[in-house]
Amino acid sequence: MFGFGKKKELKEDATLYAPIAGEVIALSEVSDPVFSKEIMGKGYAVEPTDGKLVSPVAGTVTLAQGHALGFTRADGLEVLLHVGIDTVSLNGAPFKFSVKQGDVVDGGDAVGTVDWAQVEAAGLKKTTMVVITNTADKLGELSVTPGTATTGAAIGNATAK
Repeated sequence: MFGFGKKKELKEDATLYAPIAGEVIALSEVSDPVFSKEIMGKGYAVEPTDGKLVSPVAGTVTLAQGHALGFTRADGLEVLLHVGIDTVSLNGAPFKFSVKQGDVVDGGDAVGTVDWAQVEAAGLKKTTMVVITNTADKLGELSVTPGTATTGAAIGNATAK
């Protein structure tokens, strides 16, 4: 009657959303060469000012572990949300994800939080990356507007080939 227990349906949505409040920057500005040289794929990054994380895309959660979430969009684009640089070494401690593998999310849906104080105490950078990991096979066009963004704001588009 009220839709409780009803599974959310995957939506076609080419929009990219700010996964966290902060300054949206080009991947080329990220200090980690794995991201700045686009080895993992094309995307964008955010220098965060908040600890609330939302989904950068509408999709199905394919990975939820430690410092990263993975999503697959309806058009087949595979998107990685990587929270912080070298944060894999923290074994997930500062990250609290509220989604699990198989969940369907809309762009901008809450997916978790991060305690940046723990990241900073470990001497690590807070830069948060969103990367389309199947760029070579699937990505048609990508456009992102740099600058200050609020959590969940529409900041660009990505289309599949």
